[in-house]
Amino acid sequence: MTKTKKMEFRPNEFVVYPAHGVGKIVSIEEQEIAGITLELFVISFEKDKMTLRVPTHKATEVGMRSLSSPDVVTRAMTTLKGKAKVKRAMWSRRAQEYEQKINSGDLIAIAEVVRDLHRTDDQREQSYSERQLYEAALERLTREVAAVSGSDEIDAQKKVDDVLISRAA
Repeated sequence: MTKTKKMEFRPNEFVVYPAHGVGKIVSIEEQEIAGITLELFVISFEKDKMTLRVPTHKATEVGMRSLSSPDVVTRAMTTLKGKAKVKRAMWSRRAQEYEQKINSGDLIAIAEVVRDLHRTDDQREQSYSERQLYEAALERLTREVAAVSGSDEIDAQKKVDDVLISRAA
């Protein structure tokens, strides 16, 4: 446990937790659990009304990371402009892959899911599970775009929508 970089994150800083998306570190606290004192990041996910405690020495191990840089956001937007890659595999297998990409916390992978599941009005209707995955990916993407650009989610949602609409035109 000596080679951990636990002070990589600071209070009031936005971070990305792979399974939950963008959250804000509220504080760093010590708690005694089963007789062992642990130092924990307290991360608040405002939108989900959820608080998560992550041991500081496990943060990078679980995939917690700082927000993407603006050039990664630009690459994600470029990914959205690309042509949807729909594999011919069974839906259950594709759904599993999409779920893994969403929970990877990788902004580019999340953008790929949004791109692949986006439907224009003239395309066939999405199934319930397709729509759920699309909305989950879209929410993760817009939250991180908003946090990186310092704008609110409505502006970020509009940016993403504009890119998706321009692609369809």
